[in-house]
Amino acid sequence: MEYKPIEQSFSVAYAYKLYFTKGVFNKENTLFRDILAVYKPNSRVKLLFVVDGGVQRHHPDLLDTIASYCLAHGRTLHLTESIVVPGGEGVKNDERSTRLVLEGINQQGICRHSFVVVIGGGAVIDMAGYAAAIAHRGVKLIRIPTTVLSQNDAAVGVKNGINIFGKKNFIGTFAPPYAIINDLQFLQSLEQRDWVAGIAEAIKVALIKDASFFEYICKHTRQLRERGMDAMKYTIYRCAEMHMQHIARGGDPFESGSSRPLDFGHWAAHKLEHMTDYTLRHGEAVAKGIALDMTYALLMGLISQDVWKRTITLLEQLGLDLHIPVKSERETGKLLDGIREFREHLGGELTITLITDIGKKHDVHEIDTEVMKEAIRTLNSRSKLNVA
Repeated sequence: MEYKPIEQSFSVAYAYKLYFTKGVFNKENTLFRDILAVYKPNSRVKLLFVVDGGVQRHHPDLLDTIASYCLAHGRTLHLTESIVVPGGEGVKNDERSTRLVLEGINQQGICRHSFVVVIGGGAVIDMAGYAAAIAHRGVKLIRIPTTVLSQNDAAVGVKNGINIFGKKNFIGTFAPPYAIINDLQFLQSLEQRDWVAGIAEAIKVALIKDASFFEYICKHTRQLRERGMDAMKYTIYRCAEMHMQHIARGGDPFESGSSRPLDFGHWAAHKLEHMTDYTLRHGEAVAKGIALDMTYALLMGLISQDVWKRTITLLEQLGLDLHIPVKSERETGKLLDGIREFREHLGGELTITLITDIGKKHDVHEIDTEVMKEAIRTLNSRSKLNVA
């Protein structure tokens, strides 16, 4: 008897919302409670909190505030434990933090009908999201990002991950969150470099998708640099909106193909983070990566001198350092290895997103390494100049 292949297909719809608020754990603010009440009406929901240690230092009453909030809304919320983990990219390099979250999920009986709630920057959100995704093959996750970069980019997507083998996000999952809550109050305690670095992701998405948004950022450069909250609120909102629209409408939400347009500037950024032992913030590295790829595009005749200068000027006026920190041919070669690693991460054909004009992306499938070396030299030879 011949056994024919058995074929099966099915589709799963994903939906999640990004909410905006201020003072999410003020007792009078019922947003967080209401989100959980919709999931399980007339019943308590078990919660495990994972808190970024940097956020905890800047908000020393946060754990008590969370406990008081959950107690005040005890008909809906059942707080089991709050775990504090180190902030910054190091949390993704050290598997002990992932294990700590997994142990909390195990010890507190967190199941698929419970929630991990992560509060912090993009790195902590990536790590905790990965732990939640692999526990019980998927514990529900609520993200409360606390930095500009995580509110406009890192926390609004469907990816989670940790670093290993010197490669960023080598281990990870696609697991959409149940919800994201952007609390603008957390931004007020950011260091200036974190405030500014997060804007790089907004510039990235504007360059590849929306010329009018790029013009907005140019027009409001001073307000953004000087921590104007109204300008930042819109910048975060529009950047997050375009990021989420791309995931929903781009046709490849789980990156099964070879193109990653939202990673414009990222092949160099990821490698620079590793080469500097993650002393660079992700947004700082992205700014350098954007500047480098823009310079390469200029040398290849893809963009005009005016487009290049406007972008470089904007990044520098925001206070971002665009110098590529390579001091030798060996270090340059190591940086260029990032192109190969970028392709390996997805497999298939190398696809690097560049632009031909502001708001117009352009994919290339090979990089002339000699021209890229010249781009590094060109960028570094003028990166300290004030072109404003």
